Amino acid sequence: MQEIQVNVFGEEIKECSCSPMTGFFRTGCCKTSDQDQGSHTVCTVLTNKFLEFSFNQGNDLITPVPAFSFPGLVTGDRWCLCAPRWQEALEQECAPMVVLSATHERALEYIDFNDLKRYALDIT
Repeated sequence: MQEIQVNVFGEEIKECSCSPMTGFFRTGCCKTSDQDQGSHTVCTVLTNKFLEFSFNQGNDLITPVPAFSFPGLVTGDRWCLCAPRWQEALEQECAPMVVLSATHERALEYIDFNDLKRYALDIT
């Protein structure tokens, strides 16, 4: 039986995106395990500013890589980002918005919950 993974609210994690297919396990959810050393746990809505930042940090999320079934990402796509990268983007004032219901609780090992809430699309 597969263990239920939870979001930052302690509830069962919601889907982030199936188009494009995201997540460390490419299931559409920001689920994680000890294999996920990058902690791909933050469900984000990408912006051009963040995509440029990531590219400049050496992580090209824009260019398609068909060999890995990677379509390349564009503004507005939802994507499970590495929590440390999101924190780094926050510090550089280019962090994308987040979907907390689809963000894994392990993101809190790297990011303050109040920072996530400031960028949340799914709370008021």
